[in-house]
Amino acid sequence: QVQLVESGGGLVQAGGSLRLSCAASGRTFSTYGIGWFRQAPGKEREFVAAISRSGGGTDYVDSVKARFTISRDNAKNTVYLQMNSLKPEDTAVYYCAARLMGWGNLPISEYRYWGQGTQVTVSS
Repeated sequence: QVQLVESGGGLVQAGGSLRLSCAASGRTFSTYGIGWFRQAPGKEREFVAAISRSGGGTDYVDSVKARFTISRDNAKNTVYLQMNSLKPEDTAVYYCAARLMGWGNLPISEYRYWGQGTQVTVSS
């Protein structure tokens, strides 16, 4: 079992940057694939990015490619989402999620553990 806590959200102007962190508890963090998802008001939760257990594999939704970078530090039990060139349409609550022995752009139900989310607001 793993517990996840997101941080780093906030209000930023369009074109700005934020770095989100997802801190995990537990000694087996490196066995979990991690995904970032987001949910805007009135919309369904959607996949943003994912990273493999070792960090060697990453995947992104097309709308954030070349702007967002996912990374992880297994020694610190933390996954990061560096978000650059932010746009108003990136405004959402961002969640990290963990899946044992798997990762990638998978259905939400495939990720078993979820954090509480962190709000990102991008003003125009």
